[in-house]
Amino acid sequence: MAIGAGMSCVKLKFKIKKKKTTKMAIGAGMSCVKYLLFCFNLLFALTGLIILIVGIWVEANSHPYIDLTDESFYTTGPVVLIIVGVIVFIVAFFGCCGAVKENHCMIVTFAIFLLVIFTAELAVGIAGYVKHDDIQNSIVRHLNTTIKDYPTNKEVQSTFDILQTDLQCCGIYGPGDWANNTLPIPETCCAGREIKEGAAAACTPDSPGFHTTGCLSKLVPFFNDMAVLLGGVGLGIAMVQLLGVIFACCLARSIRSEYETV
Repeated sequence: MAIGAGMSCVKLKFKIKKKKTTKMAIGAGMSCVKYLLFCFNLLFALTGLIILIVGIWVEANSHPYIDLTDESFYTTGPVVLIIVGVIVFIVAFFGCCGAVKENHCMIVTFAIFLLVIFTAELAVGIAGYVKHDDIQNSIVRHLNTTIKDYPTNKEVQSTFDILQTDLQCCGIYGPGDWANNTLPIPETCCAGREIKEGAAAACTPDSPGFHTTGCLSKLVPFFNDMAVLLGGVGLGIAMVQLLGVIFACCLARSIRSEYETV
């Protein structure tokens, strides 16, 4: 009887010791993941700022030429990044609170938000690289359709005038595009002249400062760079956020394991 009681006591002490050791191991692991997640959220907030800045910059710089392509990506892409950038700040704060308070529900919600944002940025990134190959056909198709309306459509006049003045170009492939459409060469094909929408003027191939380069050769690199920028930012930051999802899931699992062990 005495031996049996002694064995029971030893087993009980062993179980208690094992339970405490397990709890300490889980606690140490959770603490490590918690601080990693907290640091990640600081980085996450920074990525949100980067996304916001890139989105605003692309939106501002593409605005004068956005009507020159019928690809909706160049309209929606920057807007998506701006919205995601704002949401990222909110989610980063939410994630910090969840990590510090070790709240299982908040951590899981944070992981879900991250996953949604990850999906949106991944979509923008993939679309950026896909549209990179389609942009020239889109621009040519749109310019060929609208150049005929230059004398009668104020918006088309304004778009071509801004384009030819800013990029110092003339026509689509070159100045001959105006003659091919039975239209006189606009004043904006010559440098240093005042813009007069739709007005044919004394701007000829012999005029000083005449633009001999077609606008297509300058527009395509502009939109390609924009697509690569949007795609690179989207994919790059999406990978960082995927890391955050993994950290959040690990922390949520550690919190649950600790509660089950207690």
